[in-house]
Formats: sequence, C-alpha cells, structure tokens
Amino acid sequence: MTQATSFPKNKIKVLLLENIHETARSIFRSDGLDLEVLSGALPEEELVKKIKDVHIVGLRSKTNITAPVLAAADRLLAIGCFCIGTNQVDLACANQRGVPVFNAPFSNTRSVAELIISHVVGLSRHVPDHVREMHEGVWNKSAVGSFEVRGKTLGIVGYGRIGRQVGVLAEAMGLRVLFNDVEQQLPMGNNQFVPDLKDLLAQSDFVTMHVPATDETKGMMTRERIAQMKKGACLLNLARGSVVDIPALAEAIEGGHIAGAAVDVFPVEPRGNGPGFVSELRGLRNVILSPHVGGSTQEAQENIGREVGGRLLDFLNGGMTTGAVNFPQIGQAPLEGHHRILNVHRNVPGVLTAINSIISDSKANVAAQVLSTDSTIGYLAMDLDRDLSAEVKKRVEALDTSIRTRILY
Repeated sequence: MTQATSFPKNKIKVLLLENIHETARSIFRSDGLDLEVLSGALPEEELVKKIKDVHIVGLRSKTNITAPVLAAADRLLAIGCFCIGTNQVDLACANQRGVPVFNAPFSNTRSVAELIISHVVGLSRHVPDHVREMHEGVWNKSAVGSFEVRGKTLGIVGYGRIGRQVGVLAEAMGLRVLFNDVEQQLPMGNNQFVPDLKDLLAQSDFVTMHVPATDETKGMMTRERIAQMKKGACLLNLARGSVVDIPALAEAIEGGHIAGAAVDVFPVEPRGNGPGFVSELRGLRNVILSPHVGGSTQEAQENIGREVGGRLLDFLNGGMTTGAVNFPQIGQAPLEGHHRILNVHRNVPGVLTAINSIISDSKANVAAQVLSTDSTIGYLAMDLDRDLSAEVKKRVEALDTSIRTRILY
C-alpha cells in the first residue's frame, strides 16, 4: 500500500503551553496531529525534558525557548509564539538549527489600542484612586485634578501597528497626536511626526510606549527622560517591561512630577497566576497596574490562535515560511501530484550547484524550485516527480552543508 503522507499525522506531536486558545487547538486536532495542551509555562529544566519528542511547540510570553531547550529538541520543526513578541525565543539559535519561529503581529492590535485609550481617560479622571476609595467605603466627590482628554496632547513613542491604531482612536476623541519613531512612518490622519524624542516628551500630556524589546529600547525611559516629560503628564507602558525604569517612574510619581501611570508589563513578571507580584508602583496614587493583559481579549486570543496555528500548519504540510521572524521566506504552495523536498542549509557558495548536480545525476524532473536565503542559512523547496524523490532527498540530506531536510507528500 502507498503511504498516505510522508510522515504519519498521528505521530506528529504538538505541545501547546500557557493555555493557548481553542482556535489553535482545533486547527491541530482537525489535521489529525497528536496534541498536548498545558495551562501554564514550564521552566527551562522541565521544558528540556518535555520537548525531546515534540515537533511543534506553541507558547505565549512566559515560556523561554533557550539554546539548551533547542539543543534538546531533536525533532522540533517549528515554534509558534501566540503573541506579538518573540524575545522569549533564542531566534538566532533556532535559525541555525533550521527551526522557523512564527508570531502574531496583527491579531491583538485593536485590543491593546482600546486599553490604551481607556487608560488615558481613566488617568485624566483619577479613576484608579476613586475606585480604590469607593471599595474602602470612602466617598470623595471632587473635580480637582480631573480633566477632559479633548484638546490634550498624546505622544506615541513607536509608531508601528499598535501605535498607529492608538493615534487613530485618540484623534477621533479630540486629542492632538504626536509620534516619534526611529524609522520613517506614514502619519495617520493629522498625527504629527516629532523627530526629537525630547521635544515629544516636553509637549505631551500623555506618553504611551509602543516599542519592541531590543538593546536600543532597554531602559529607554530613564530617570533623565522621565524628568524631560511635561510636569503633570502621565506615562503609559503596554509594550515591553524592559522599556521603562520602574523605580525612576515611581520616584517621579511620588515627587509630583508625573501625575499618573498605566503599566501592564514589567521587567520581572510572575511565571503563573496568584500572589507574588512585586513592584515599586504598588500603592501609588493614580496608577493603573495590570498583569500583562493588553492583548488579552477573547477576540484577540481567537485571532492569534487562528493566525499562528494556520502558519504552523502551512509550514508543517507545505513548507511555507511566510511570516516567520527568523527564517528565509517561501510562500509557494506545493504542486499537486509531486513530492516536495525541503532543505535548510548553511548559506555558503556552491550549495545549489551541488543539489542540482544530484538532481541531474538522478535524472529527476523538477516541477518547481524556490530558494530563499538570509545571512546564515538558505531554505530550498523543490517539487519533484514522485518516483525519484526519496533518492534525491537522501542524497541532499547527506551533503555536509545540510542542516535539515524533509520530504512532504
């Protein structure tokens, strides 16, 4: 009998950590894969043991895929980050091992943007203090220090997908919107680019951070930069915990220079739900603290599950890497009636010549061939006639430049 697939679907193991949404689970189940779902994250030593026979792993922000984890993952084909960020994965190590990493850069944009706008309004009306006082039984009806946001200035630091969405919503509410970004960006509506971050900080009544976690953005809002903010302004950070100097922010709030803050991400976050959260911002007036829930809406999690789950399945079944953050991009689907060979190799001269020589010697017919490279690896997809594909795959896999070779049918 002819084998239906190149590798039995029920032997392909998928591990989903951190309670990933049902949309992703149903995608894998419907394809007949062996799915295991865990509600929480795993520390490195446990993950090293757990991942040994896993082909696909999915995670959110609490699980770290380190070099030792990748070294233990002999069968790992791909990683799915069911969130925007990918800094919890050693992307360079995954690249060198031929493992693409996929994320969801679009799916929770609206959820984060809406929460930012709600926090801007909440801080302008001292809602955190009123809520706390009411729960304590204190009635404090007062307009002192409360303002409408219409006519105020919002400064957006990092004008990417979320930053632009925030700008659109803020402008619709009557805010003047300024933005700063290291890359040239097309302004939305009447949003205005401010080339000097110092100028943006000095002009803004609210400053909201929307930058990625990089070496350049680590500690970006230092004590000095916080001091450059307009007196009485508020700072919002729903981006990355490494961006703001939390002790400096706490001092600025206690000293009266900063009127309030909304912080959803922290330099160190608990690994699971429950007691144990520690921060210098706890107990301060007009401060909104939330447990990294900026993108945690049902709509966002459903969209993320569908987006990342779909990309992982496209890679598993077709070798497509569109959307991978650390890998050469190939988006061409396999041709029907052929076998597809996928080869990840070191990006050195002569690889394609060697592979084409194998094809020529084998007298195999190539229906399609696509090569994409980055600075360290090359990724080749070839659709061949069925009768000689196994032989070609075996010989390509034996090349000393090959990192990983798969055959799909």
